[in-house]
Amino acid sequence: MLARVFSGALQGIDGLLVEVQVDLAPGQNKFVIVGLPDATVKESGDRVASALRNVGFRFPTTRKVVVNLAPSDIRKIGSSFDLPIALGVLAATEQYTADHLDDFVALGELSLDGTLRPVRGVLPLVLAARDAGKSAVIVPTENANEAAVVDGIRAYAASNIPEAVEILAHPDAHTPLSPPTNGHFDQPEYGVDFGEVKGLQNVKRAMEIAAAGGHNVLLAGPPGSGKTMLARRLPTVLPPLSRAEALEVTKIYSIAGTLPRGHGLLLTRPFRAPHHSISTPGLVGGGTIPRPGEISLSHQGVLFLDELPEFTRDALESLRQPLEDGIVTISRAAGSHTFPARMTLVAAMNPCPCGFFGDPVRQCSCSRTRIQSYLRRLSGPLLDRIDIHIEVQRLREDEMLGQPDGESSDAVRGRVAKARERQQQRLSAAGISCNAQMGSRHLQEFCQVDDEGKHLLQMAIRELGLSARAYDRILKLGRTIADLDSADAIAPNHLAEAINLRGLDRKLWN
Repeated sequence: MLARVFSGALQGIDGLLVEVQVDLAPGQNKFVIVGLPDATVKESGDRVASALRNVGFRFPTTRKVVVNLAPSDIRKIGSSFDLPIALGVLAATEQYTADHLDDFVALGELSLDGTLRPVRGVLPLVLAARDAGKSAVIVPTENANEAAVVDGIRAYAASNIPEAVEILAHPDAHTPLSPPTNGHFDQPEYGVDFGEVKGLQNVKRAMEIAAAGGHNVLLAGPPGSGKTMLARRLPTVLPPLSRAEALEVTKIYSIAGTLPRGHGLLLTRPFRAPHHSISTPGLVGGGTIPRPGEISLSHQGVLFLDELPEFTRDALESLRQPLEDGIVTISRAAGSHTFPARMTLVAAMNPCPCGFFGDPVRQCSCSRTRIQSYLRRLSGPLLDRIDIHIEVQRLREDEMLGQPDGESSDAVRGRVAKARERQQQRLSAAGISCNAQMGSRHLQEFCQVDDEGKHLLQMAIRELGLSARAYDRILKLGRTIADLDSADAIAPNHLAEAINLRGLDRKLWN
């Protein structure tokens, strides 16, 4: 007897429909899984046999059970095949009748008592099921909200094997899951606000420009000057996530197993702040079974790297591809996996090992040689990929004693959203969404400057020793500042402000 049940496998952040074929053949008692299963999938036989017996079903003990996972040239990873294999065994042994089995996709890990445990990657797998033309999916109860956010497919939740069988046998008697209501895209809740920050008006302006154009930022200043406070508030002034962006972000968290319990779509932009002791695979992603790292988990949000020079050299250099291309590619013997990584990097550092070089209150205890050695931990190519380099100075006494005097995140976000709208209208035909993503061709088309502007740029090249990449960054910053001013052309004052946003080039690295 041959039965067929559909499930899914992950490839990067996307899902692939998998056909689970279960065949009972004459022969000795044996359970075989073929079709490039990993070790976890191979263990499914023991889990399925125990789970079926413990909920009152029969498991064939006098037949050879062969399970084929097709297509057989794609490696199958994880425990989500337990439920479809169990349902296939039950269908092959005619222990239930399901007329619409081909319309369903089943996902879930089995405990030995027959209950269903949550699995990773449900959202991309349900999306793959819908795109393949399937009309319904069964998932573990703890993955219910994740599956329910997908339009165009009926999602059912089951807590054990009998419930899954009942849904398959009588789908019309069960109500599909409703999409979760855990917030609104246009009203993201972050718990912090830019209006809480005292002083630092020039730095807040730099953060607004970074948000408006998707630019990366390096903040340098003494301990306690407010670098972390500013970084944590940058997501609050970014435009709200669109539904497409939210789906992509949630897919990454679903695959990584870090989606908060009970959540459907993530409605706020991510903020990730890994410690400087993190390994390169932890930052970039990797492992025998490649999974997203912190860079991809910050996709469409903010990656905050505090104490930047304390990160390992390999970890810092691994940032170069995602900062340039917006993706992370992880190659393994079984193939390559690509994860999105279009984030805004906010890096923070002290100006020297003790933290007080140039501080007006405390004297620096570092020698010039020690400071240079500290700064050399950051390579030129990495610094060139960070558009804004700005100094964060200690608050004055009157600023510390006074009340916060800045604008709220809502007010800043309104200007940022208008600037982003201008960029999308200008750049949508090129397939990019913000100024930071422009290439050389876009700079030539959208970043023309007049003679006065060219003179300013020539002076900056001579005095700052700008590389070609740093020069391009200044043009992009000038374009973003013009967009914040609702200006069609980049004026000299826009370029002057952009050049000032590279002021640390002059102070620290020259």
